[in-house]
Amino acid sequence: MSKKKLNIGLVGCGFMGRTHSNAYLKVNKFFDLEYQPVMRCLCDLNEEKGKAFAENWGWETMETDWRKLLERDDIDVIDIVTPNNTHRDIVVAAAEAGKIVLCEKPMAINAQQGQEMVDAIEKAGVPNMVWYNYRRVPAITLAKQLIDEGRIGKVFHYRAKYLQDWTISPDLPQGGDALWRLDAKVAGSGVTGDLLAHSIDTAIWLIGGMDKVTAMTETFIKEREHQVTGEKQAVTIDDACAFLARFKNGALATFESTRYARGRKNHNTFEVNGEHGSIAFDLEDAHQLQYYDNRLDSHVHGWQTILVTDFEHPYMDKWWVPGCAIGYEHTFINALSDFLTGLESGEPVRPNFRDALETQCICDAVLKSAKTEAWESVGV
Repeated sequence: MSKKKLNIGLVGCGFMGRTHSNAYLKVNKFFDLEYQPVMRCLCDLNEEKGKAFAENWGWETMETDWRKLLERDDIDVIDIVTPNNTHRDIVVAAAEAGKIVLCEKPMAINAQQGQEMVDAIEKAGVPNMVWYNYRRVPAITLAKQLIDEGRIGKVFHYRAKYLQDWTISPDLPQGGDALWRLDAKVAGSGVTGDLLAHSIDTAIWLIGGMDKVTAMTETFIKEREHQVTGEKQAVTIDDACAFLARFKNGALATFESTRYARGRKNHNTFEVNGEHGSIAFDLEDAHQLQYYDNRLDSHVHGWQTILVTDFEHPYMDKWWVPGCAIGYEHTFINALSDFLTGLESGEPVRPNFRDALETQCICDAVLKSAKTEAWESVGV
């Protein structure tokens, strides 16, 4: 059967541009879908870099101005993988142009921008998604299933960590194409928006909304050379963040994130404790889920390691045989498949822009609390 062609315009060609390009190339190879993405146009300000990227990944054409991309009749989807400070303008214009809108996380610099984006998206009524890809890790999706099935009962505690170590060196510059995440004017925040946004999205998906937070942040290296100007500039992002939270359902939570944890490369973890049992996950062992069931007979109590590779597990019937794990890149393919399936059925895929706004509001409350040193309510 012939597929419905969906013409993609990708804005940006950095690290996330690679993950999205790979997803567009592979999704129809593994998932039986009505739609087939066509890699129609790559857009990047750097023409030389963009042309090389387009040739390598198979993008048919190239633009250097995203506004021209929106004017093209042969583009159905605008997928945004540019730095955070550019998201609002592109999203709003794309929605007004009637394009389907996909965007990398975090959705914006702050919740005010996020609200403007949600308003434009919902006014236009266009399909949309924000790429919180960790929801599509099969083990995390399985954790959601176990919680929804009531297997751990009422949730009392949630604790999350997201630890890396790549910014410890004081000689590391800030800014530019590669290190814009260290420049607050471009990124909006440090580990809160870059790492904890993932942790927050996962938490509210698994447990529900948050009521209030109290936080502390720290910037360990106060000045860095800017990669573009060569001048020493103040560092205004948060290098580390820790916060407490109360969920609306009464559960308590702790969140911690830093880029100064020696030996931790992408240590994204969570543990959920409920009345009947507990669940624990570590992205560095992404094919495993730890599960404890207190309702078993006491002589067989203990943590169970579930190897999440069987056909009964989320997404795994589309990949390899049981026992063969999948990796980071597959989460984007899974996410894209879910989005395309949603287009077929008319059922909007989550997380959409309104879901992402909830995460953005929590990030804003966390950063505000770190300044006020007080509990802050989460406004959504």
